[in-house]
Amino acid sequence: MKIELSLLFFVEAIGTIAFASSGAMVAIKKQLDLLGVIVLGVTTAVGGGMLRDIIIGNVPPALFKDPVYVLLAFITVMLLFITVRMNQKFLSGRHMETFEKVMNIFDAIGLGAFTVVGIDTAILAGYGNYHFLIIFLGVITGVGGGILRDIMAGQTPYVLKKHIYACASIAGAILYAGLMNHINPDIAMLAGAAAVIIIRLLATRFCWNLPTAVKKQ
Repeated sequence: MKIELSLLFFVEAIGTIAFASSGAMVAIKKQLDLLGVIVLGVTTAVGGGMLRDIIIGNVPPALFKDPVYVLLAFITVMLLFITVRMNQKFLSGRHMETFEKVMNIFDAIGLGAFTVVGIDTAILAGYGNYHFLIIFLGVITGVGGGILRDIMAGQTPYVLKKHIYACASIAGAILYAGLMNHINPDIAMLAGAAAVIIIRLLATRFCWNLPTAVKKQ
């Protein structure tokens, strides 16, 4: 059990770092000040879990009861802010390209982890028989922080327009919910997370996007 918890914490930590970094980079590119960078970075990392907890009535949300992920997100944001501040060339060239590739992998892992953790939290709260609810909570845990980030940054949420992002979370959540009563729950959880990660990475690699009503020229 301790090994499982340690692994889960490690995976969630990777996701927290990736999400915090993505939020901080959006703020930095928008030329927000230090407080703005911190707010967007931390919100991206823990916002999805906060929305989930509010929906199921787990108040105050877990991030206020055990702020370990808030602290990790804060440290990540500060390190990134200092790095960019001290090295302005970081925002261009091969450094940024390498950073984005690494963060994309971390982001996929985090999305998969947060999706299944959201479902698991809903199940532990007693909602295991409400499949639509737990799937929704899994997805909102995975993508909610990014939606809040983009709204605060004044732009169309990334999950609504780019690279099968929310759809990857939905697919993994459905898989986990569909398997959990038929096979070992731990295996079902791993399968759901793996599905999210694989779909997300493939979508990025091959630039998969859902069709739009207006064809792009």
